[in-house]
Amino acid sequence: MFRDRTILIMALGQTLVWAGLFYVFPALILHWTADPGWSKSQLSAAIAIAVFLSGLASMVAGPVIDRGFGPALMAGCAGLGGLALATLSQAHEIWQFQAIWAFIGLCLAGCLYEPCFVLVTRARGAEAKGGIVAITLVAGFADTLSFPVANALAGGLGWRTAVQVIGLFVALIVAPLLWWAAARLERERRAHPHHAAEAPETQPRFLRRPAFWALGLAMALMATVHSATLQHLLPILDEHSIAPATAVFVASLIGPMQVAGRLAMIWAGRFLSHHGLTLTCFAMIGTAELVLVASGRAPVLLWLFVPLFGGAVGVVSILRPLLAREILGPRNFGAKSGALAFLFLAGGASAPWLGALIWGWGGYDAMLALLTCAAALGAGLYAIARRFGADARGHTS
Repeated sequence: MFRDRTILIMALGQTLVWAGLFYVFPALILHWTADPGWSKSQLSAAIAIAVFLSGLASMVAGPVIDRGFGPALMAGCAGLGGLALATLSQAHEIWQFQAIWAFIGLCLAGCLYEPCFVLVTRARGAEAKGGIVAITLVAGFADTLSFPVANALAGGLGWRTAVQVIGLFVALIVAPLLWWAAARLERERRAHPHHAAEAPETQPRFLRRPAFWALGLAMALMATVHSATLQHLLPILDEHSIAPATAVFVASLIGPMQVAGRLAMIWAGRFLSHHGLTLTCFAMIGTAELVLVASGRAPVLLWLFVPLFGGAVGVVSILRPLLAREILGPRNFGAKSGALAFLFLAGGASAPWLGALIWGWGGYDAMLALLTCAAALGAGLYAIARRFGADARGHTS
């Protein structure tokens, strides 16, 4: 799969766009609390708005890809998102900061994993897993790249110059990479008549299926646990009296652990089904939350938290499109993926803001305990989705 030039270019583009437009927020959050001095709740509201709008826009992005406009969507959204990030340097009031992130959120819907995986799945069908695994193995290093680079730029040039540099890089370099790879995938899809025959449905019947809602809510809870932990990770470690340099290093290791988890998935896939792997991921991320609580008293446990958390998140990012195809079927996949993405991203969007509220009420230990419960509930909902959603191969709904 690493000899596939289209997949490799897409993997590079995904790595850079995740690093530049998504992970830059948690990477720079402490700079924004120091200067201009915005509060955690104000900053959390900004990323919550961005991710929520990304979820809404995903419901439009999916059908757009179904109609053959995926390359323009990916390149356009990456380019506009990069330019918006650069204008963040001119934000001096919190409402300006939040408004720019709202626009970036709309752009995220068209250039991150969701549209990428839809393009790969439409082009490759049941053989999409290899391409998805390859992309996520490479893109798993996005936060490893973003945390140190963004902090180095902000430390040396100030955060305003840092976002200008990163934003222009995304707009001028990353957007063309995504267009090239997406265009190749779209041409590949058109070369397969059996894919072209899958015309979009006028009425999305899958929205009436219990399996859709159970799967969507399960993945939304996974997103909630992931997003709340990630966006608050540096403040959590600061509350645990972890040195800033060590905290950044710990955060930067989550990416490699995502990659390690995906490599472990390739090995474990010989023994475990997608069902077994999914339940394992819910157990891992729930345990990771408890370990992070305990790390306040025993910092050495951070080295257990990182592989549990990163590994679970890394594997789920591969499993999500595969589970959607297995449980809901391949037809009209862009629309299905977009609708599931809305639920997933809505969970992720609300998480940082809710996390900040819980922190204000009971501290980060209370937040992490509730996230553990959310992981357990997510596992239960996923099991329900699998029970209601029989093998969807050959189904047309």
